[in-house]
Amino acid sequence: MLRGLAQVLFLDRAWAGAVLGLALLAADWRYGAYAVGGATLGTATACLLGVDRDRVRAGLEGFNSCLTAMCCAVFLDAGRPATALLAAASSVLATIVTAAVTRLLRGWSLPPLTVPFCLLAGAVTLAAPAFRRIRPPGDGRAVLPRPATGPTTLPPYDLWRAFFRNVSQVLFLDQWYAGALLLAGLFLASRAAGLAACSGSAAGLLTAWALGAPGARIADGTMGYNAVLVTLALHGGCLAATRATLGYALLGAATATTFTPAVAALLAPSGGHVLTWPFVLTAAVFLVAARAFPRLTGERVTNAPGDHATGADGTQPPRRFLPPGAGTHP
Repeated sequence: MLRGLAQVLFLDRAWAGAVLGLALLAADWRYGAYAVGGATLGTATACLLGVDRDRVRAGLEGFNSCLTAMCCAVFLDAGRPATALLAAASSVLATIVTAAVTRLLRGWSLPPLTVPFCLLAGAVTLAAPAFRRIRPPGDGRAVLPRPATGPTTLPPYDLWRAFFRNVSQVLFLDQWYAGALLLAGLFLASRAAGLAACSGSAAGLLTAWALGAPGARIADGTMGYNAVLVTLALHGGCLAATRATLGYALLGAATATTFTPAVAALLAPSGGHVLTWPFVLTAAVFLVAARAFPRLTGERVTNAPGDHATGADGTQPPRRFLPPGAGTHP
């Protein structure tokens, strides 16, 4: 279960999941409860359905259910009993959707990433306004996309907070200190992973500022969290943590930041949320393209599920594309 929490940040250390849980509790104890409950239900469902034990032990059946439960808590009012029941049902369903997505992506030798979470959370949040017991706070009406407004300057006070919020927003958290806790956990588990997260956050900040994004959007971290995820995936997640993949990952981070307003504009008329769609789309394109670049992938080898863990010395072992059907989280 704890590894399921840790897999949100591409780690398979149980204690790293405990640090992540601490960050959630520091922000709101209800978020911690939803995240732990979601990871537990997803993992338990996988066990009951006979999913491969290596996947279960590595936490690969817990991270999508964790994120789905968290999404329910954030967007549908964590204090409602109906929200808790919906989150529990969605966490169980996440195991089934993960299996389906894994099989569908097998032909491209791509892992499911957070596609199951995006599909489930997107469906739940879109349907919620139609049900009085789970209707989100406020009017919840869809809006048409509008041009960016507001100043683009970012004071130093907001700049360093935005750096940490880019990490905390991976878990829908607005508190900068939650992002600092998550970064600390990453560095303790792997220096390469910690540096990748920092680099991705900086790339997201610079890209958003250079393109003239409103300062408020940069400061709250909603423009940069997908950049953090892409960098973690392409530098140490699915590809080896090398200098070549770091540059490639930072290019992906800038791309995901640019895609974020595009995805928001596409989903706004239906009342949908961006979630991690920019990360999913960018990572998938860059992973498929990487097969044409030997300096990024090296020779093709077979990895066991969950072997993207960090080594005892804190370094990331080389990772290559997995054979069709392996279906591990990057």
